[in-house]
Amino acid sequence: MGTFKDLIVYKKAFSLALQVREVTRKFPREELYTLTDQVQRSSRSVCANLAESYRKRRYVSHFISKLTDSDAECSETIVHLDFALAFGYITAEQHGPMVDEYDQVGKLLNDMMNDPYVRRARLATPECNCKLKNWKLPTENWKLKNCQLAFSPPVHSRPL
Repeated sequence: MGTFKDLIVYKKAFSLALQVREVTRKFPREELYTLTDQVQRSSRSVCANLAESYRKRRYVSHFISKLTDSDAECSETIVHLDFALAFGYITAEQHGPMVDEYDQVGKLLNDMMNDPYVRRARLATPECNCKLKNWKLPTENWKLKNCQLAFSPPVHSRPL
């Protein structure tokens, strides 16, 4: 059984949070408790909310709620990066790729919210010839079907 750390969206978001940390180290000292702090917190919060949502995946409304929080933090990070670009703290070459990656994270989160029982991400299997590498099924409830993941909710022995 996998963990939230095995999710592609988590891996992308975690990598981006590390990039944001590295970029913000060069921000001016006067921004330490404002923009620097805000962009670092929001970038880390994407991962934290994703981890919380993964633990609440049995309850779809809670799962989607935490994914929504994660998506909101993703958007907040993009706004802070826009401010950093406008203030001249980062270059367009630094800004563009990070914002594009955060857009991809947001799309993955929205895909999970729109259909929490079916994952549209392809697996890296020889027959599907896709680009994702080393992807693991998050739980035993996920099954491979036509190069897509299908979720079977756990069967409860008693009503909820």
